[in-house]
Amino acid sequence: MIRLIDHQKHSVAEEMLEIQLPAYRKEAEIIGFEGIPQLKETIEDIKVSKEIFIGKYNKENLLGFISYEYEGDVLNICRLVVHPNYFRKGIASELLHHVVSATPKTVSITVTTGAKNIPALNLYERHHFFKVQDIEVEPTIFITQLKYNSQI
Repeated sequence: MIRLIDHQKHSVAEEMLEIQLPAYRKEAEIIGFEGIPQLKETIEDIKVSKEIFIGKYNKENLLGFISYEYEGDVLNICRLVVHPNYFRKGIASELLHHVVSATPKTVSITVTTGAKNIPALNLYERHHFFKVQDIEVEPTIFITQLKYNSQI
């Protein structure tokens, strides 16, 4: 089941962090960079976030989530995380499809991920995102910005 997450509740934010940290540790391994901001977040950081969070649940257990925020007529996907125990089960695709299909065609959708995160880049490309640019965030560390192609 996919549903809105009440991330302001302490117990929910705690559960989210228990998914987010191992997921971003895995990305850090893939891209060779430990400075991913979400690795430093706390329960309080999640609770006060202005992002909208959507979660994938198996009964009452949160398996993964996606978050986004609007900036004018652009929806920026801020994070898409799945607990590593549930990788390669279609959860990220379900969450991404849920957000994309609920977004009006007049709204642009963007996302960034580590330029070396090939599994994430492949996921976004399968869902009709295309590369816009690479951005250097630290010396020799790049993120790739992608945009959804609503014409497909």
